[in-house]
Amino acid sequence: MNNEINKYFLPVAVVVAGLLIAGAVMWNGSRPVDSTGSPQAGTAPKVNIKDVKTDGNPFIGQASAPVTIAVWSDFQCPFCKRFETETLPLIVKDYVDAGKVKVVMMDFAFLGPDSTAAGEYNRAVWKLYPEKYGEWRTAMYNAQDAENGGFGDEGSIDKLNATIAGIDVASVKDDVRANKDAYQAMMDADKAEAQKIGINATPSFVIGTEVISGAYPFAKFQSVIDPLLK
Repeated sequence: MNNEINKYFLPVAVVVAGLLIAGAVMWNGSRPVDSTGSPQAGTAPKVNIKDVKTDGNPFIGQASAPVTIAVWSDFQCPFCKRFETETLPLIVKDYVDAGKVKVVMMDFAFLGPDSTAAGEYNRAVWKLYPEKYGEWRTAMYNAQDAENGGFGDEGSIDKLNATIAGIDVASVKDDVRANKDAYQAMMDADKAEAQKIGINATPSFVIGTEVISGAYPFAKFQSVIDPLLK
């Protein structure tokens, strides 16, 4: 696969008996392609955002926005960082701030314990400080380091939380500890919803009736969102 294609897609990593096995699953138009860029048999998953279970998940935008984007991500995923720090701000500027789009954040934590811890804190911050959620999420991705390098463990997130005005470190930590099992169940449900649709890579998105897998540039999202607003 050439470098131009490579930069948009996250290898799907599976840890088996201590071995890291990596591959890439991406969507090329309406058909999935493997890590070589060759089309595979079959068609893209059939989905409608109206059928995706997003209730209770963190979101950015107005609850009543006419278009919903569901985003599956992992806080350790470098391609998720690319989306969150490069593409999402443009979506917010052009669509979310105008009340046209709501972006719902779904968990697909699969890259290790730091991913799980970050996902739990993600739920707690949304619950306690929804007005700070977007700022916190951006700070988390900006702090991303090597996979399981420590940025996503509890101590590191506590330190990051201390840098954000209006977030009480102890309150978030206590909430995570009190609701760890409940938050894990929510994260498991998000992953199950993704797998039901056929999503197995991060970042992945459902917009309308289309599945997008990979950190595509803003123009790709424009091409899917704009027809839904007509």
